[in-house]
Amino acid sequence: MDEVLGLTLLALVAIVDPPRKEAKDAIARCKDAGIRARMITGDHVTTASAIAEQLGIEGRALSGTEFGALSDAELEDQVEDIGVVARVAPEDKVRLVDMLKRKGNVVAMTGDGVNDAPALKRADIGVAMGITGTEMTKEAGDMILTDDYFATIVAAVEGGRGIYDNLMKYVRIQLIELVAFILLFVLAGIFNVANGAPLTPLQILWINFAIDVLLAVGLGFDAAVPGLMRRRPRDASAAIVDRGLAIRLGVAGLIMAAVTLGVVAWGEHRYDLVVATTMGLTTLSLMHIAGALEAREPTGTIFSRYTIANRRFVQLIGAALVLTFLVTALSPLQRIFDTTSLTSSQWGICLIGPIVYIALIELGKLVDRRREPSLPVLAPAETYERA
Repeated sequence: MDEVLGLTLLALVAIVDPPRKEAKDAIARCKDAGIRARMITGDHVTTASAIAEQLGIEGRALSGTEFGALSDAELEDQVEDIGVVARVAPEDKVRLVDMLKRKGNVVAMTGDGVNDAPALKRADIGVAMGITGTEMTKEAGDMILTDDYFATIVAAVEGGRGIYDNLMKYVRIQLIELVAFILLFVLAGIFNVANGAPLTPLQILWINFAIDVLLAVGLGFDAAVPGLMRRRPRDASAAIVDRGLAIRLGVAGLIMAAVTLGVVAWGEHRYDLVVATTMGLTTLSLMHIAGALEAREPTGTIFSRYTIANRRFVQLIGAALVLTFLVTALSPLQRIFDTTSLTSSQWGICLIGPIVYIALIELGKLVDRRREPSLPVLAPAETYERA
């Protein structure tokens, strides 16, 4: 044939388009986070399998024909072993998404073409490519990826986990404080401490609006906890506050209330009612600060570098401590909030509260950490990447 056309083969050139290094790193981070990445591509199955191996995507590779030949029962049995599906039709993508959702997974799907739109619409989270994606795909997706990088999705997951984690910090400390306030007044009425009013209404407002607001801001904008992306995904159907967490928060609130009431009773017996309520205000304020420190990590100890790693949080804690002192030291605030100056020995009694609180909470966390290996592991979420 070459002689007939007068052509001679001089060379054969192969072009390789290697995957980005950040994509491989992102997939490894997904694995650490309990998120499984799969590939759905229009490339040949051999090519797709080789790329998946380079990226670290686990599971066997199937062609679209082989995938379509599987019955629903067969697919349900084998879907956990499938990592790559090549040369697929649009209906195959939708079928795979539906099957994974049926098995209880949270599914995210990325795509850029018109044929990806149905699967993006069916997935729990549809991620459309912002650069190469069509308008139909962008309309079908829940999120548009402006740089088309898979690593950006992982960064978004980390950001979302950080926001949720900070929200839970705030929820935990608010519930503890609410339980503490309620039990404090209930127990004061039962045991007739300070005539059933261990704090005045203005003192309660001072704690809520001077101390707790600073703590809430610090927790809401806190830095991400170390190891956040090594946690297993939480069950989407799980309660925000489950029974175990509710018990722990209730116990923490009880500790706050009991210690504060004990300090008020001691001050009332030893001094007078104004000194007693001032000591109660100081003790409870200090325990709220200790509670905010402990609420950052459900099971992690506060005796770590993370406690002081976030400068903004440390500054807000410092501001809360200063306000706790000023309300007992400045005469204008003393007149408004019915407080008085405390002696060094009285401050020492007030400091017993946060010390006892931290000791008991740390003991509970230690028990939880030792039991942690026996805790149930949540089912992983499923993340798809289209090559």
